[in-house]
Amino acid sequence: MYALTPEDLELQARARGFADELITHEQYAEEHAGELREDVTHRLEARAVELGLTATNISTELGGRGCSTLQQVLVQEQGGRVTNALAWCLTTPPGWWAAVANDHQRDTYLIPTIEGRREGCYAITEEYAGSDVSDLKATAARDGDDFVLNGEKWHVTSFNRSDHTFFQGVLTTGDHVGEQAMFVVDNDTPGIRVVRTPAYSHTFAHHHPILAFEDVRVPSTNLIGGEGDGMSFVYEWFRYERLMIGARCLGAAERLVDEMQAFAAQRRVGDEYLADKQLVQGMLADSLTELFATRAMVYEVARSLDAGVDLKVAHAQCSMVKLHASEMANRVADRAVQIFGGRGYMRENVAERFYRELRVERIWEGASEIQRSIIATQLAKRGRAALV
Repeated sequence: MYALTPEDLELQARARGFADELITHEQYAEEHAGELREDVTHRLEARAVELGLTATNISTELGGRGCSTLQQVLVQEQGGRVTNALAWCLTTPPGWWAAVANDHQRDTYLIPTIEGRREGCYAITEEYAGSDVSDLKATAARDGDDFVLNGEKWHVTSFNRSDHTFFQGVLTTGDHVGEQAMFVVDNDTPGIRVVRTPAYSHTFAHHHPILAFEDVRVPSTNLIGGEGDGMSFVYEWFRYERLMIGARCLGAAERLVDEMQAFAAQRRVGDEYLADKQLVQGMLADSLTELFATRAMVYEVARSLDAGVDLKVAHAQCSMVKLHASEMANRVADRAVQIFGGRGYMRENVAERFYRELRVERIWEGASEIQRSIIATQLAKRGRAALV
């Protein structure tokens, strides 16, 4: 099915086995603020490396796995079957960075990240600039051989697990005033301050604090690419993350279909099983059908990226994937809670955890409304045939 090669299937099976191992730790993580024991965390991270499931998006020349886009989807799909962000050990370092990193950035940050010795996070979103990052207020000003960064960033995912941060700001000096630039910044640089760490609906060990950058000075060697290139990196990151969100939503939906089918098949209601009730059958049938259709869509877009599709078309298609897959998975999660009934409202139940965790998939990396706007704009510019 889906015309997967033997190599694809072997990788998929390897990732599935590892995901099954991660699943056994979900309940403990839920009861301990998303954290596992330190020795368990290190063992699972080492296991992911041993199985060849990390840096799948990085070329073998740089120490990555050199997987195709479709193969990356297969790995992330299996990671999506796991709650509590435990599958975030299936690392995907910034694939866009390799082509523009200077020697300092490559040796100091990129290669160690690929090897699992360092970890980064993104400080791009702001209080009033979320899905549309073109309206950032954070600034970057050149001062001699340095840049001085200022601004407040929201939802800096994984800052507490990282040692460096990608900061995006608007240039206030030089030939590119008003354009955006991206910098890599060590987290212990003077002037970086955690304003607060809000609590979120999900139970993750990866926090999403609000950060203040107050006259943070970084050398010009930490400017990524050229001045004014920042948005191009963001667009590439968005395309990739939107596709991988689609992949993870497939895994979540598959897990939920399996779990609610198994429960409905053994839960008796009077003289019948829950699975014999037509209204329940309808929810199961709709969920399975939507999973099938969405998987075909995600795999097809991944294959088109491997074939070198035009990037403007890819941008629209990745938006379609993110929109459709995230909304599909949320519908499946809602049905799962309903089928489990009171059990589905208990945090020890996988449906309850996914119900909370999947909601953000319709928001981060561009809300569903932004995806619709991108898709409609590309339809107007290129016509239906170019996109589907």
